[in-house]
Amino acid sequence: MLRCIISACLAAGLLTACSPSGEGGADAGFASTNITGANYATGFSLTDHTGAPRSLADYKGKVVTLFFGYTQCPDVCPTNLLGMVEVLRQLGPDADKVQVLFITVDPERDTQALLAQYVPAFDARFVGLYGDIPTTQAVAKDFKVFYQKQGDTKGTAYTVDHSTGTYVFDPQGRLRLYVKHGEKPELIAADLKRLIAGK
Repeated sequence: MLRCIISACLAAGLLTACSPSGEGGADAGFASTNITGANYATGFSLTDHTGAPRSLADYKGKVVTLFFGYTQCPDVCPTNLLGMVEVLRQLGPDADKVQVLFITVDPERDTQALLAQYVPAFDARFVGLYGDIPTTQAVAKDFKVFYQKQGDTKGTAYTVDHSTGTYVFDPQGRLRLYVKHGEKPELIAADLKRLIAGK
């Protein structure tokens, strides 16, 4: 059932509920934007889709990719997650050294149960994270992530416009890269390999 929903989401790619934003570019041998030394995106304190409290420190030792989205996103979010599935496939055994995180910007609808159904459906290793509304706002602000309800904002049939880039942290927990939406999986995989190797 959920696989059908994911396929339907991809087929709905002409919808514009998610507005791409962010910067691209290459630096220091990376295909993605090198933001090493940035003084934002310092961490988070959220709950994962199993109900466990999580922070960035929990994933130290792994390269972490972090994307903000929501489960009812018709296009950008499922495309991003499917792209990360391909990235992990290309990494082979090194995939175990990467943690993919999905933070919801729609905590009103994205319950723990829904995240537990949605996020691991792409890959069992992926982790969905959520917080209450104030916590979500604070984390999004720290990561310079934009999100805003559109449409039925007084009801439950709204969509959410949001930033679409992916942040990447190295195994020491340092913010290193910003990956623009739509980047080729092979380029992302190459960047992650460099970080795994300690570049």
